[in-house]
Amino acid sequence: MRILGIDPGSRKAGWAVIEVEGKKVSYIASGVLNFENIKELVDRLAVISKSASELNSLYSPDVLSLESLIYVKSVTSLAKLAQARGAMISGFGEEFQGKIFEYSPNLIKSSVTGHGHATKEGVEKTLRMIFGDLNFKTADESDALAIALCHSLNLGNPKTKAKPKTKSRSLKQAFKHLAK
Repeated sequence: MRILGIDPGSRKAGWAVIEVEGKKVSYIASGVLNFENIKELVDRLAVISKSASELNSLYSPDVLSLESLIYVKSVTSLAKLAQARGAMISGFGEEFQGKIFEYSPNLIKSSVTGHGHATKEGVEKTLRMIFGDLNFKTADESDALAIALCHSLNLGNPKTKAKPKTKSRSLKQAFKHLAK
């Protein structure tokens, strides 16, 4: 199974590809997609989607694993991140329905290092112990590798809910939830 891990972002996004054969996990490639040179978010979204499509074509992953949306102080930042994440997911196309998994930052850290509040340095150190001396361009790249590894470690574990995020609810259900 080939897993593509993505640490989504509206200005840059980390990505990493690993291959899982039985209990053997191999590093394939990783990097950072940089969108900072495109000033307006609405102009970046198409480029983000196209970049995701290119990653899909280049590495042919079987599944996609993402960091779930996190709580941020700024609603504007959350909205931008959500739009960028959506554009990235759409770049993978309909064939990925049921093959997209998301994990919380704490679960990712806990799965990789054994400690849910590990530092970025701690995560990178563990990744180097597993995959060898990798030179990460940014923390986004190492985070993406940790996300991919997290998925491989949680396959079939019902406690971590390593299931695709395909459940949707109606607008009526959404508004009912908000009204509470």
